[in-house]
Amino acid sequence: MNIKLSFFLIIFTFHNAFSQNAEGRKSKMDFYFNPSLNIGFNIKSKQDHNTNNSQYIEPRSNLGKFMYGVTAIGGYHFIPNFALGTGLKYSFAQDNYHLLYWVIQPKIIFSPGDRPFYIDINYGKQLNHSVVSGTEFWGGRLGMQVSYSKRLSQEGGIVFEAHRLKNQDNGFFIGLSYGVTIFSNKNYTGYGQD
Repeated sequence: MNIKLSFFLIIFTFHNAFSQNAEGRKSKMDFYFNPSLNIGFNIKSKQDHNTNNSQYIEPRSNLGKFMYGVTAIGGYHFIPNFALGTGLKYSFAQDNYHLLYWVIQPKIIFSPGDRPFYIDINYGKQLNHSVVSGTEFWGGRLGMQVSYSKRLSQEGGIVFEAHRLKNQDNGFFIGLSYGVTIFSNKNYTGYGQD
């Protein structure tokens, strides 16, 4: 009985401490869809492949100098400063390197509303079979959204992506991203408030 009462008092205390009145509450996008384009430059130098101790010559593959791609993420903005999304990413690294990833993307949003700054953390696992298979990437994106209408914002940012191939020919790309975000809450930006 005392454990249940203590648990109730702790929950009640946290609820009152962290709750806000409706007027001071920050807005959320609710459901959102974010298509974007990106281009990046590979800053990682090629590895020395002459250290192979095998008597057989294994074919090696290298990621190209440039990579471009398209990403489509859908998700939900849970709390004012956090959203979680998932979707697909297509990347082209060089001839025959057509990589299709399933991506999971937590998003941290600072000062939500008309001009929020955001940080995306991305993890992707390759879905298709190409010249290489079983690749994955970790990445991040720093950017800003600019509201455009009741349910639409433009966004731009800087992208950092580390791609890991099975044969250890990895690449680290730094680039730019541009996209739009379509969201379900029409009152998220100043355009929706009448």
